[in-house]
Formats: sequence, structure tokens, C-alpha cells
Amino acid sequence: MNRVAYLLLYVALAPSLGHAEAHTSLADIALPEGFSIEVLTDEVPDARSLALGDRQTLFVGTLEDGRVYAVVPQENARPSIITIAEKLKMPNGIAFHDGDLYVAETTRIIRFRDIEERLGNKPEYEVIFDSLPPERQHGWRYIAFGPDGKLYVTIGAPCNACDKKGYGEIARINADGSEFETVAFGIRNSVGLDWDPDNGELWFTDNGRDMMGDDIPADELNHAPDSGMHFGFPFCHGGDILDPDFGQDRDCVDFIPPAQKLDAHVAPLGMVFYDGDMFPEEYRKQIFIAEHGSWNRSKKIGYRISIVRMNNGQPRAYGVFADGWLKKEEVSGRPVDLLVLPDGSMVVSDDQAGSLYRITYSAPLSDDLMAR
Repeated sequence: MNRVAYLLLYVALAPSLGHAEAHTSLADIALPEGFSIEVLTDEVPDARSLALGDRQTLFVGTLEDGRVYAVVPQENARPSIITIAEKLKMPNGIAFHDGDLYVAETTRIIRFRDIEERLGNKPEYEVIFDSLPPERQHGWRYIAFGPDGKLYVTIGAPCNACDKKGYGEIARINADGSEFETVAFGIRNSVGLDWDPDNGELWFTDNGRDMMGDDIPADELNHAPDSGMHFGFPFCHGGDILDPDFGQDRDCVDFIPPAQKLDAHVAPLGMVFYDGDMFPEEYRKQIFIAEHGSWNRSKKIGYRISIVRMNNGQPRAYGVFADGWLKKEEVSGRPVDLLVLPDGSMVVSDDQAGSLYRITYSAPLSDDLMAR
């Protein structure tokens, strides 16, 4: 399928996923015993990437909405929602660092200095980098500061499958926008990354190629302990499937396979190593992934939060942590990003519902206590 036909098909199908087909009911969300979920706010349309300020302000990026929000906690009251910027070009990626808020648009990264001192009256920003490629398809960036103090930015491929220089990468820059360098290659479209809290190594999600069938290729969770690694796109998908157009005269053994294969077409976006103290011990330092949900599949899949169980720094199991946003082919919500709060609870963004949720844990009462 050529690029124009692919885009037309995507545009035709995607609207049915971008708007609620059923009202989000958190009573439908299934979680492990002891966990619960609540709405923090339902007043953040198109809620996407999350970042946390020093004063517990939740910053929220968007995609089509073009706005950046600040969700300010209020004692004994609903949080206050402040629009700090609008009319931006797909400001999906956001990151907080040394008091400043960084926002990634398609072609540039802007910075709001001392943002928590200047939340009102549309604070001014400065452009720190303006040389990101302009293609709109997969042009929504994800950004995060690594343990090296550098700002990492994803650069998705402008296609379903193509070999185009300067795309399909993860790059990094200094906090002032200087010293751009590419650190990982062969990545179709990553919209989430985090670092192992034990060794500081980079992990990231990647959305697999479409139009190859319901169950291939696998979406991916990848591990990049070193710079310069190539993860296969567009030549090899999922570590073992050669591309029908770009895989000739190639061998998948020449590329880095996924650390963990995910289900095909679940659209893995935000991911986080759980480093809090609220969840039970078996959840600590495990990887949680927001699966936004499929569009290129005869039967929908995803629309959930998955968990990758880790052992000695390597994945050992992949399963579902929270689901219920998809019931009988009706979609009530689409998880996008995850963030662990200082109290150990987890925030989830949902761009379809325009909501932020909070997942908490309380140990179930024992049978003896319940009998008293």
C-alpha cells in the first residue's frame, strides 16, 4: 500500500477511535486485588504526556488540541486547571527540569523558565531548538530528561514503512538546546521512554508496522544500554520478520531484537519503571506501559495498561495490569502516559476521555479482620 492510500485509510478509521464510543466508567476497570482507580480531573481535553513539577503541579501535553495544561493541586478541593500555552503544533512531549518546563512541538523545543512561578497569564517561552524534521505523520514528539542531564527526544518515521535519513531515531540535546546527537536508530515510532533506576540504561516503546496482518508484527519494548544501536526498522520488525518492501538482502540477526515482544497493534506509548513505595514489593522496578489501542486490526486490542515483569534487569513476563476501557469492541478510553507520584500512586492520562486517573493501592483486609 502506498503512502497516500495508507494515510487515507488511517484518517478514515482513526476518528472512530479518537472520540468516545462509550462513556468511561471506572467501575469497569479491572485491577489486581488491593488496587483502585479514581478520576483526578476530567477537564484536560486530549490529555497526553505528563510531567511533574517541584510543587506537585502536573503538566499535560496534547496532540491535536495544541494546548499545554497545568493541573494544580488544591487542598480538599478539585485541582485547578490552567492553560499555560495554546495554538502550538502538536505539543505532545513535555519534560520538567531544574524548575523549567520543556515542550516539544513537531519542529522545535521550547522552554518556559521557572514555570511554577508563572503559571498565570500565558507565560512567555523561548525556543531552544528548532531543527526537528517537519513531517506531520508520527511527528508528535516524546521528551524526557535522562540521568545524564540531557533531554532525549523521539523522531518517528514519517510513514508506515520507509527508509528516510533523519527519522526513526531517538536523539538527545543539552538542556540549553546544544549538541544534538542521535543515540538510537531503526525505531518506527517511539512515544515513551524511561531509564532503569538501578543502572540508568535507556528503555523505550516502539509502535510496530501496520498493514501486515492482525497479529504481526509485534509491537516492542526495547533496551538501549549503549548509544548507536539499530533496532531494525524498516528492514526487520519484531526481531524476526523481514519487511516485504525493505527486507530484501537483509537479515534480522544484524539488528537489535526487542527486549520484550508486545501484542501486535496495541500501540504502546508511555512507559515507566515503578519506583514508588505504595504498591506491593512485587511491583517495584517493574515496567508499566500505556497501550493506546489498535486501529489496524479486524478486532480491537490494547486500550489497557500492561506490565512487564523484570528479573535481574531483563524481562521475564508480559501481561495485563489494568483493562476495561475496551468492552465488546466499544472503546471508552485510551491510556497514553504514566507517571509515578511522590506518594507512590500512579497517574494515567487518557486523551479520548480528556481525563487523568490516579491508581492507588491499599492492602486488602485479612479474613480474620473481616470476620471481626
